[in-house]
Amino acid sequence: MDNELTYHNLLMKAIAGSSEAAGQLLERYRGYLKLLARTKVRSDEAQADPSDLVQEAFVLAFKGFEHFRGDSEAELSAWLRTILARCIADFRRRKSTKDREQARHEIIAAELDQTSACWTARLVDPGDNPVDQAERRESVILLAAALDRLPDEYREAIVLRQLEELPFAEVAVRMQRTIDSVRKLWTRGMIELRNVMKELT
Repeated sequence: MDNELTYHNLLMKAIAGSSEAAGQLLERYRGYLKLLARTKVRSDEAQADPSDLVQEAFVLAFKGFEHFRGDSEAELSAWLRTILARCIADFRRRKSTKDREQARHEIIAAELDQTSACWTARLVDPGDNPVDQAERRESVILLAAALDRLPDEYREAIVLRQLEELPFAEVAVRMQRTIDSVRKLWTRGMIELRNVMKELT
């Protein structure tokens, strides 16, 4: 309840024009938005840095917070996904002359919404693991923040295996490693993820 009150107070202050509150709120979504951006730019010919896209989205959100119409985490998440979709669409328009239709931010926004919904659905699977802890918090935000703190190789193995649901053989191909080394990375990464999740909860 205290966390909900704190979140609501921050949101109300941000809408009222508090730069400090807006900054604190946006930081909570950095890992989540970066993870979403990563799923959309992986296959682009001219790949964008997900961190750059998120920073661009934060600048736009920060400037336009007074235009946000909502009072819940779900509404803020959706608003931020829409802004991120615009940033991705703008990047694609600048960097690619092919398939302009795919650059439309409405399409990208719908894809980001679907990806986020799929992640949330996967978090309700039974089992005592960090993913379940994130589900109990009713958000993928915490999980994304924890993943963002992991070493790159651990995060990559977990994202490909857990969120994209690829078999270890495909993960090995993507990471240019052996299947055995990928299994070890995933195992160590999951242990580290549990530790990070404990620190964040």
